[in-house]
Amino acid sequence: LAKDEDEANLLAEMVNNKNDARRDFDSNITEEAIQMISSNNDLTHAKSTVLYKEDWHKGVIGIVASRCIEKFYRPTVILTESNDKVTGSARSVDGFDVYAAISECSDLLDQFGGHMYAAGVTMSIENVAAFQKKFEEVVSRQITDEQLIPSLYVDTIIGLEEIDRKFFNIVNQMAPFGPQNMQPMFMAEQIQASNVKLLKDQHLKFTAKQEGTNVAYDAIGFGLGDYYDLVNCGLKFQMAFTIEENDFRGHKTLQLFVKDIKFDD
Repeated sequence: LAKDEDEANLLAEMVNNKNDARRDFDSNITEEAIQMISSNNDLTHAKSTVLYKEDWHKGVIGIVASRCIEKFYRPTVILTESNDKVTGSARSVDGFDVYAAISECSDLLDQFGGHMYAAGVTMSIENVAAFQKKFEEVVSRQITDEQLIPSLYVDTIIGLEEIDRKFFNIVNQMAPFGPQNMQPMFMAEQIQASNVKLLKDQHLKFTAKQEGTNVAYDAIGFGLGDYYDLVNCGLKFQMAFTIEENDFRGHKTLQLFVKDIKFDD
C-alpha cells in the first residue's frame, strides 16, 4: 500500500506506463505478424498459422495470436525465444480443438498443455520448421471448411444510450473472460461515424453515434481499415462490439472495440 497520495500517484503512473508499453508491444508485434502472413503466399493460403521470431515479447504472444485470428480466421500459434527454448501460445477458431491438433505434434515438443481453444508449447529451436509443417498437415486434415468461416455470436442488440459505467460494471461481474466464458458481444444499429481515422493503413477509429440519441462513444476496429471510405462518407451501419475500459494516464473512459461492421441496405 502507498504511504501517501504522492506515492500512490507515482505508482499509478508506473502501472499506466507499463500498460502503455504492453499495448505498444502488442500492436507492433501484431502488425509484424500480419505482414509476415500477407507477404508470404504459402502462409496466406494455409489453413493454420505458425509464426516464430526470437525477439517477440513473451508476455503478449497470446494476445497477438488472437489478433491474427481476427485477421486470418484459422488456428494460430505464435512462437518466440525464451531461456534458450522456443515457447509459444496457440489460439483456435470456433469448434476446432487446437489442443488435440498440438497433441499430434507431441514428438516435436518438450512440453505442451491447454484445452480446446488455447494452449501453450515449448520446443527446441531445431524443431520449429518441422512443427510448422506438421501442425499445418494436422489442421488441414481435421478442420472443416465451415470452421474456417468467421462467425460472430451476438448476445443482444442494445442502444448506445444504454451503455454507461454502471452497465459496464455489471457486465464485468461475469469476468474473467476466456474461451469458455466469452466476453459479451453487443450489436447496435443505425450507427453513423464522425472523426473517422485510418490508423497505420489497417485499423479504423471513429466516434460512434446512434440515430435519435445524443450519446457518442469512441470506437476502434482492429483490422477493419477496409471499411474506411464507406464509414467516412456517412453511410449508416450496424456494428458488433465489446465494451472495454480505456485507461490513459489515470483517466478512465469506456471505449467500443468493434469486431465487425455491416452496412444497412
